[in-house]
Amino acid sequence: MKKDILTLLDLSKEDIDKLLNRAIELKDMQKKGVPYKPFAGKTLGLIFDKASTRTRVSFESAMVQLGGHPLFISARDTQIARDEPVRDTARVLSRYLDCLAIRTYSQDLLEEFAEFSSIPVINALTDLYHPCQVLSDLMTVIEKKGKYSGIKIVWIGDGNNVAHSLINAAAVLDLNLVLACPEGYTPNDDILNRALGTGCGKIDIISDPAEAVKDADVMYTDVWASMGQESEHTIRKRVFESYQVNSGLLKQASGDVIVMHCLPAHREEEISEEVLEGSKSVVWDQSENKLHMSKAIIEALIGRKDG
Repeated sequence: MKKDILTLLDLSKEDIDKLLNRAIELKDMQKKGVPYKPFAGKTLGLIFDKASTRTRVSFESAMVQLGGHPLFISARDTQIARDEPVRDTARVLSRYLDCLAIRTYSQDLLEEFAEFSSIPVINALTDLYHPCQVLSDLMTVIEKKGKYSGIKIVWIGDGNNVAHSLINAAAVLDLNLVLACPEGYTPNDDILNRALGTGCGKIDIISDPAEAVKDADVMYTDVWASMGQESEHTIRKRVFESYQVNSGLLKQASGDVIVMHCLPAHREEEISEEVLEGSKSVVWDQSENKLHMSKAIIEALIGRKDG
């Protein structure tokens, strides 16, 4: 039976732990030059509605490193752009591909693709969720902290799709998550309430970023205006001004705090140049880990083979 990753709620704690451990193994194998190309003759399709650097290149490189072939498909070049029903495209592509990653605006569109696809579908980002990003982020936390349990993770800024996937991860993995968001920019209530309803994880919303980051082990931020919100940039810049991750805020956290950003970063807006390029920043390791987590995800969904 095929499995999709549309949100992190599609995965159990055991599923996530396996992906985290396997991504670390695959990274180690690559560093040691151990050949591993189990997917010769397999094809990963990537339908992207939104611009991408890290997500696209990490998935394409992952499939190449696994011995398979990535096939990039710009959504505007498909018949979907000419009103072909999603269900028709999904059923056709299922005859051509072995797995499909989709980066788009609508979570509903993604879910319709998955419903009518006979191949695994991966959420490579929607306006609501970014599950693969958070999986690679948790891999980075494990590398730097040795574990994710008992670690205080503080999200600072907009209650966006990455924040939503962190909330889902907190519910599945029993994480200690604090979100520092200004009023009116907190996470989606339905997503938050669903996570809180599981009774797992400690999830708090705090408006004061200085209070939120006290004793933080991980400080995580993102752009203040996501793709599709460019027209709100001026307003958001004013609203989020006090939420910048800078040296002053860093001093409020634990001494061994790490700073994360899923990139691209707007220096001197959501994060200062000093912090982004400083000793506490792990953003480049975080970005690299998208490659290795992509390999683990593809392997898990297509089917692991030795060789």
